[in-house]
Amino acid sequence: MRLPAPVSLIDRLQLDIPLIQAPMAGVSTPALAAAVCEAGGLGSIGVGATDATGARAMIDAVRSRTGRPFNVNLFVHRRAKADPAREAAWLDWLAPLFARYDASPPATLGVIYKSFADDPDMLAMLLDTVPPVVSFHFGLPPGEVLSALRARGIVLMATATSLAEARAIEAAGIDAAVAQGIEAGGHRGMFDPAAPDDALGTAVLTRLLVREAGLPVVAAGGIMDGAGIAAALDLGAVAAQLGTAFVACPESAADEAYREALAGPGACHTVLTSLISGRPARALANRFTALGDRASRPPLPDYPIAYDAGKALHAAARATGEHGFGAQWAGQGAPLTRAMPAGELVRTLRRELELCRA
Repeated sequence: MRLPAPVSLIDRLQLDIPLIQAPMAGVSTPALAAAVCEAGGLGSIGVGATDATGARAMIDAVRSRTGRPFNVNLFVHRRAKADPAREAAWLDWLAPLFARYDASPPATLGVIYKSFADDPDMLAMLLDTVPPVVSFHFGLPPGEVLSALRARGIVLMATATSLAEARAIEAAGIDAAVAQGIEAGGHRGMFDPAAPDDALGTAVLTRLLVREAGLPVVAAGGIMDGAGIAAALDLGAVAAQLGTAFVACPESAADEAYREALAGPGACHTVLTSLISGRPARALANRFTALGDRASRPPLPDYPIAYDAGKALHAAARATGEHGFGAQWAGQGAPLTRAMPAGELVRTLRRELELCRA
């Protein structure tokens, strides 16, 4: 059932500040999500990189730390098409890099992340645990899945990178669209990565969806402080979603190399690349993203098959002390990062927002 007005979404989520911490699979943790919730925002966990058992454990861990609403995010990517010849060519192209770190590439590549659209066990787990909010990235699950979640009283959200995607989200009866601008760190939420991408910025996309889509809009991409949240609200968004702002928090799962890169001069240089995972994603420029300059690159395997190779290369390099092949996702606002506990950051953002609204 669609909520009658945007304010009802904020009330239902019990937010003291119109702030959502982005899910960031692999970086967000139950401790991070719970700290954001306890400070008055909506904390999120990303479970697209785990199975139903792992996701249940994460949900239980959040609930052990907070009684406030939180968000569980799922990947709804199209099923990957295996192509042994293309995958072998990709591994052959990467082989000299593996050899540089005294390693060999994997013999074969596999689908390391199952899409929620193909995961009945994940759906059963969600219907059993009933998290307050469930959100989708890369697309939408079938209508019967949405109906089952909606029947349990779960608030539903989905990422849109275009007006067409937002209209599909609205038609599906989802409660809110997350307008992900091109500035955002991590994976683009576009439904079809092979389709043309207008690469709309957060401000333009947010305003477009507010005017043209008939559902509440959450602005995401490049927002790092209270002034950014205020700007998003001025555009008509009901809330702002921040991801990169929380990577440096001690509760995140970012490793030390990731944190050092985020705090260094490289924060001013982010790159949109498909090389690491097989789908477009914004990351800090590093040795992996630089491979995009090589003219000899063969076609990429499908996501997440390509990610299997990316993770293996990162592991081989890291074993020798080289961290330049990691997936150091970050948005264009990375230079504005502040390292502090998540709860303190939320309270700081709230004070900054209040000053802007005074």
